[in-house]
Amino acid sequence: MFRVKAKNPGGDFQPHWQGTLSDYVTAIAWSPKGQILAASSAAGEVTMLIVGTSQTTLLQSATGQAADCLSFSHDGQFLAVGGQNGQVKIWHVQSESPELIATVGNSRDWIDRMAWSPKRNQLAFSLGRYVQVWDSATNDIATTLNFDTSSVLDIGWHPDGNRLTIGGYQGIKIWTADDWDDDPYLLTLDSASVAVAWSPDGKYIASGNLDRTITVLEWENPHPWVMRGFPGKVRHLCWSSSLAKTGSPLLASASAEGIVIWEKQADELVGWEGRVLDQHEAVVESIQFQPNTLLFASAAADGSVCLWDKAKRLTQIFNSAPKGFSCLCWHPQGKYLAAGGQNGELIVWSKEMRGQGFGRVSSSA
Repeated sequence: MFRVKAKNPGGDFQPHWQGTLSDYVTAIAWSPKGQILAASSAAGEVTMLIVGTSQTTLLQSATGQAADCLSFSHDGQFLAVGGQNGQVKIWHVQSESPELIATVGNSRDWIDRMAWSPKRNQLAFSLGRYVQVWDSATNDIATTLNFDTSSVLDIGWHPDGNRLTIGGYQGIKIWTADDWDDDPYLLTLDSASVAVAWSPDGKYIASGNLDRTITVLEWENPHPWVMRGFPGKVRHLCWSSSLAKTGSPLLASASAEGIVIWEKQADELVGWEGRVLDQHEAVVESIQFQPNTLLFASAAADGSVCLWDKAKRLTQIFNSAPKGFSCLCWHPQGKYLAAGGQNGELIVWSKEMRGQGFGRVSSSA
């Protein structure tokens, strides 16, 4: 069942469980308390695995249209899925039988970006040049925001839940949830922002850009830092929730097959210094820090998932997806690491014995 090669066989994480979807795994997500692992595929499947039981639930069978993004609400009540058919489906999942409570959007625009507010049950999702925000309190659209200059390329909420950030051509725009009609704050860029990420403390916002740069802005400081020299557009960004020795969180970036870890220096003239993590031989598809630690995970189209101690030293390599990995996600308490493959693999590693706490899932589940 498992085809795993660990550079450090005595490392902490071991194979725990594996299942299969019928096509490329497009997205995976853990519920906030970690009881549920949800996954979607390029065939349109949406499935949930219940931790601690043998229960699996197929929310949506293959439709022939990709389900590209999925996300749990901050309290775990709702699971939202969007994709090729231009619709967002929202299930209430905190019940014995998940219930589809809303279908929003339209059939014209492919939905590939969405994000729940970290404080309210409000879901932002892309619709071409627009972002709509659905509110669970009214089961309706609370606002429609016009990015105007291009299609929306990424969406992210500030940790306080009161600022919604949208990236696209010529910069990022930040709207305030308390007054959607107010003009957004604009961070102007020479190119397009394809990835946006707030630091967990809300102090910094980072933008990965089409012109092979990263822009990092300290909030309320009008002078951003710009990092250059990447091999391609900066497709992925993530912050650590733990602080480095310098007192700031780490910022990780992925461009083509390269990963750079950025650390804020005390000297403002130095700004951010980077170190390269050199291992992957194909495009890096997903990166993420383990919650509350500096353990860093990366997944790539070369078929490997790598674990990096303190985002520095390579400690384990898992080669479990011969046609490449597409996504990964840490359990909210860091107990499990899940990854999806380009051939439908859905794999979980843990610090526990394998085979405990999961049922099986397959394309026919």
